[in-house]
Amino acid sequence: MTLDERERSKLKVYDGIDIRNIALIGHLNSGKTSVVAAASFTCGATSRFTKVDDGNTPTDFDEEEIARKITIASAVASLEWKKNKLNFIDTPGFNIFTNDVKQAIVAADSAVAVVDGVAGVEVQTERTWSLAADLGLPRAILINKLDRERADFERVMTSIEEAFGRTAVPVQIPIGAEREFKGVVDLITMKAYLYTPGGDGKGKESAIPANLADAAQQAHEKLVELAAEGDDALMEEFFDQGSLSPEHLRDGLAKGVLEGRIFPVMCASATANIGTDCFLDFVAQYLPSPVSRPAAKGRLNGQDVERKVANEGPVSIFVYKTMADPFAGRVSYFRVMSGVIKNDGHLTNVRSGGDERLSHIGSLLGKTIQPVTELRAGDLGAVAKLKDTLTGDTLADKGSQIAFAAVVLPEPSIAFAIQAKTRNDEDKMGNGISRILEEDQSLRFYRDPQTKEFLLGGTGQQHVEIVCSKLKKRYHVDVELHAPKIPYRETIRGSADVHGRHKKQTGGHGQFGDCKIKMGPLPRGEKFEFVNDIFGGSIPRQFVPAVEKGILEAAERGYLAGFPVVDFRVILYDGSYHDVDSNELSFKMAGRKAFKLAMEQAKPALLEPIMNVEVQAPVDYAGDLMGDFNGRRGRVSGMDTKGSTQIIRAQVPMAEMLTYQNDLTSMTQGRGSFQMEFSHYDYLPAQQAEKVIAAAKAARAGVEEEEE
Repeated sequence: MTLDERERSKLKVYDGIDIRNIALIGHLNSGKTSVVAAASFTCGATSRFTKVDDGNTPTDFDEEEIARKITIASAVASLEWKKNKLNFIDTPGFNIFTNDVKQAIVAADSAVAVVDGVAGVEVQTERTWSLAADLGLPRAILINKLDRERADFERVMTSIEEAFGRTAVPVQIPIGAEREFKGVVDLITMKAYLYTPGGDGKGKESAIPANLADAAQQAHEKLVELAAEGDDALMEEFFDQGSLSPEHLRDGLAKGVLEGRIFPVMCASATANIGTDCFLDFVAQYLPSPVSRPAAKGRLNGQDVERKVANEGPVSIFVYKTMADPFAGRVSYFRVMSGVIKNDGHLTNVRSGGDERLSHIGSLLGKTIQPVTELRAGDLGAVAKLKDTLTGDTLADKGSQIAFAAVVLPEPSIAFAIQAKTRNDEDKMGNGISRILEEDQSLRFYRDPQTKEFLLGGTGQQHVEIVCSKLKKRYHVDVELHAPKIPYRETIRGSADVHGRHKKQTGGHGQFGDCKIKMGPLPRGEKFEFVNDIFGGSIPRQFVPAVEKGILEAAERGYLAGFPVVDFRVILYDGSYHDVDSNELSFKMAGRKAFKLAMEQAKPALLEPIMNVEVQAPVDYAGDLMGDFNGRRGRVSGMDTKGSTQIIRAQVPMAEMLTYQNDLTSMTQGRGSFQMEFSHYDYLPAQQAEKVIAAAKAARAGVEEEEE
């Protein structure tokens, strides 16, 4: 994981004013990883230009990422560019990994949305843009892949303006289109830069082509007007002179970006390495440094406090990501919130109170930790082998234990039953999954108390499948996935008054228990209530709990299909006993018999789990999605529109949602996502109930045959 000690001298230490922390966000296949690869080569951090198809880009290094050619987990590339340190955070673009984006962008000070030059703004672009907006991050846009067939700058700009408004304004326009794309015009300096496709990413300054002169001038004037809008002095200069001086234009643009009033749009082709140096120049000059951003909010000694990014004062770092490396162990990615951390320093984990030694800290270039002697406030770094520090933890000086809030993630939307293939795999499965859970907090692993299955929950089927693949490749554990059993429940609709008697004579002492009970339904969710209404000693006090226990044991086994019976009340009101033959076992058996007799009379019914489902997809698919919910016995409870995204909320039976991830992908061409959580239980319709009961009887019959 670490470089040779000789590499230390090559890495500098940067102050916060010279650092830029940039999250690259956007839709799947927009080219974020390629942008980082091009930037790494242009900055000299890598010796050759690599592409995603080559399988060795700096930030897609996991075996699953290489095999699937998608980013699964965020990664950092720390690059040096013209006296600045640029920490690029490459985030996933697949909607099922949105939780990883949420956790990663809290370490950033700005976000750049990478947009496909053909497809334009897509649903995940808008979703991640909203995440960055919620954090108040300044944002910019990079139109990538402008060398592709059917790439169209003007069409994509239209989609950008529709999604993000008129303040999304070009600071560059392309020279040439599709295969003829060969450079950019910088609208700030009004200079053109031409590139050699596949070259070193550094453009050659040139005059603006004559056919672009008018378009460049018009775009420049629009940019000047927007830059002047947020400042009275600049507006006065603009009205007096019709323009701004170059220096004032730069100042106004930087201020507009910082305040979130202007969203600059740039042009590039990462795979051809065109426009890379202009992109890096813009990031370094116009995106904010950590010291320019508002103070971070935390809690200290039970009080809400703010802490500015500054080298002076107490040290605090926030761990925003954890990676489980099979060789190096746990690797913690962090942001230095305040102070200066040095090798072999000691900090306190505010959550656990434990002491942590930070040995061999460094900056990141993908999976490589580049050693440094210290990291200053605002910088990003990594350290291996912390004892008990996890994602979301704060490490701080012992005398000033500030805690920064961890990112709250939604519960998994889908779960699958997971089973080890062999006994040897079973022994290793728990350890492997626990290591993966450390790096992916959106997963859940638990045992269903009713079905007795081990369940692995994630944000989608592919998410869970990737975990299983990691188990095999990293930890050599083979597992199988299958749809989980639906945790149905049984209940009653009516009432019953029954007499349960257990009598058995075997010579010597016999068994005798006798009870009379009334059974009736309870409101949904009340589970069970037992009322002792015995008067006059018809059942001795010490035997009453045995009756309740017998009823509960019988209820756990179910009546119709073997599922637990819930939401019912039992009133024990009479009975009898024998001085010699009565005991706890006898009354427990009497309780069981009474329960079964009562279930025959009390109109038993099946309950099914109902889920709250929220779907986000382009507006064009709303009709199909609502029709699909109707076909799944769902009830649409609300709809909202956010930009071009339709949000549909519905309540749908769990049994109808087991294949929804794949169906949603097909219906929306991969542009939809959903979240799901348990809501309540409701009656299962008779037609479906008959099928469940028949399947349960068949399963029981099969078990009995095997036992015989």
